[in-house]
Amino acid sequence: MSTLTQNPRPEFSLAIVGAGPRGTSVVERLAALALRLPDAAVRVRVTVFDSCRPGSGHVWDPKQSDHFLMNTPASFPTVAPERRGSEPGLSFRQFVAAQGDGKRMSEAHAAQLHEIQDGTYPARALYGEYLEHVYDSSAAVLAAHPGFEISHVQAEVVAVRPEANGYRVEFRRGPLGQGAAESLEADGVVLALGHQSAELNPWQKQLQRSAAQSGATYLPPNVPADLDYSQFAAGQPALVRGLGLNFFDGMAELTAGRGGIFREVSDEPGLRFEYVASGREPQLVVASRRGTPYWGKPVVDQFIPEEISLHYFDAGELIGKLAESRAGNPEAALVFSRHIWPSLHRDILLAYYRQCAVNCDGRWDVPAVDFIRSLEAILDAEHHEGSQVWLGKLREFIAGFPEIEWLDVPALARPFDEVGFESSEQFQQAVRDYMQDNARRSAGGLEDPLSRAIMTMNLGRMVIKDLVAMGILDEQSRIEEVQAHFEPLVEGLSSGPPLQRIEQLLALSRAGLVTFVGPEPEFGFDEVNGQFTASSPWVDSEVHTARTLCEAMMPANRVLQNDTPLITQLLAEHVARVHTWNNAEGEVLPGSGFDVVGQPYRLVNSEGMAHRGIFVLGLQLSSVQWGTAIAAQAGKTESPAARTLQDAQYVVNEVARLVGLPYNELQLEHGAPAHEMQP
Repeated sequence: MSTLTQNPRPEFSLAIVGAGPRGTSVVERLAALALRLPDAAVRVRVTVFDSCRPGSGHVWDPKQSDHFLMNTPASFPTVAPERRGSEPGLSFRQFVAAQGDGKRMSEAHAAQLHEIQDGTYPARALYGEYLEHVYDSSAAVLAAHPGFEISHVQAEVVAVRPEANGYRVEFRRGPLGQGAAESLEADGVVLALGHQSAELNPWQKQLQRSAAQSGATYLPPNVPADLDYSQFAAGQPALVRGLGLNFFDGMAELTAGRGGIFREVSDEPGLRFEYVASGREPQLVVASRRGTPYWGKPVVDQFIPEEISLHYFDAGELIGKLAESRAGNPEAALVFSRHIWPSLHRDILLAYYRQCAVNCDGRWDVPAVDFIRSLEAILDAEHHEGSQVWLGKLREFIAGFPEIEWLDVPALARPFDEVGFESSEQFQQAVRDYMQDNARRSAGGLEDPLSRAIMTMNLGRMVIKDLVAMGILDEQSRIEEVQAHFEPLVEGLSSGPPLQRIEQLLALSRAGLVTFVGPEPEFGFDEVNGQFTASSPWVDSEVHTARTLCEAMMPANRVLQNDTPLITQLLAEHVARVHTWNNAEGEVLPGSGFDVVGQPYRLVNSEGMAHRGIFVLGLQLSSVQWGTAIAAQAGKTESPAARTLQDAQYVVNEVARLVGLPYNELQLEHGAPAHEMQP
């Protein structure tokens, strides 16, 4: 392919809609392009639209509470390849090492930088400082280059319409998009929208209506920094649905954020803190389907330590076998339950029982090395696709060692499955015991068998994400097996909070400020008393009531449910369509994200035609990528964990191609090649 298009445009206008992490990655990649080009014969005009400050965008505002923590350790996230030489971008790890890289920030945030280590979970506000620095540095490079210009428009984009050979971007200025409608002509548009507001589901709408009629308070799904915490009255009960990351953010803001103190009183895992109340805290009554919070992360310095590896789950081997199958059947695809889980399950159990053997060495009649040899022989035994015979043999083998228990991996997603509790007090103690076990195991890090097993599963998840993005996993399997069954398992174990949050929740439970409802909770509204209700069929207890109910979760990430003006316009005017898939019965069902094609991901209209110049990044790719919300991994831009950087690079390569710049000379840092683009 020629490095120049046949009819290069003397000027190219690119609109980037959304200036959070994804939009910032595009700006940084454009700056990297500019640094490699001398004076250009063309001019690229970049207009960034976001009603919030570019870089941090909405979710990562540096002004938000420092009680909201990131969900990955400081060594992991980045919006740019690791800096080499004079590049404007750098990883967060490099930003910390450079103590802000010259960015001016508050004294509090500057002090926090000094305390961060690789395994630290920083405040999201501090990561927002980093994002703004990368954006500003990248924008400065573009502004100084004769072939580029960049501007930020503080506005909400409300429409993107095809027009002639380009697109008309309609926007309204102001933080709330209340200004008069304006428009801009663009040759290309990048939709890096991030989290969007969404309609409530029917049951949530009913709770909201009932609350409004009775004067009660219903707090719908929201970004934690946008929640009005003044709605939680001191000393009064408040129901909270969800025990994931949004819950832990709210928990911290409603306790430490109200003057309470988590006083460190012990080195023993599970007993680290005692809570000293300020008297301004609400009484939190909390519930989730599992009945327990997400599992707290193991104490390690890396998101997935280098010691964690996959032996049986070999993506390269699977891809090779699939290529052979497709020679005779072009529609062949990988099925999770047949091709992936049996191998990944082996890896999880291998990691668990290897570490058990190491920990028990010297206490058994059998040396650890012999135990591991027998273990591997069972796991290595030849088997047919999908066969689970090895699982029974392994269970028999483990039964001969009473010091260790059988690890039922799927059951980890349901710790209290079909277990009844005679009283609320009994259930509270059961959850505390569960969290104390979590604290003990997570504190053990790589020396704990279950922590190793969970980290191995998480590594498998990263590989599966890559297989999904490659489009080689059967779509019904992805939706009905991966997302419906594997995702709750791996998310509940691998996407939980840093361990300090589990320790804090234990302290609050012991102090009587948090009450757990029970598994499979049922929520309702008592019209007579004007109160929300919550109960669990597995806990024999009085019904919990409160005048406040908070949905501790993000708005739904489904484009058909998102209710922003832009997404509504794109679908209503047939500029975009939702991705659909066919189940085994031949029914056509809507997916969660936009229909897109190729790399970069081009938006597809209602007639099935791909737009030449509308590209999609991030959450709205959920129909072709699984788990798109995670940040890219620092230092490994060629790995599946850095796909967001690759997606941004593909967009920039295509922009370069459209304007006639030498795009195919560009590479991601550390040798990952830029892919050839479709014409």
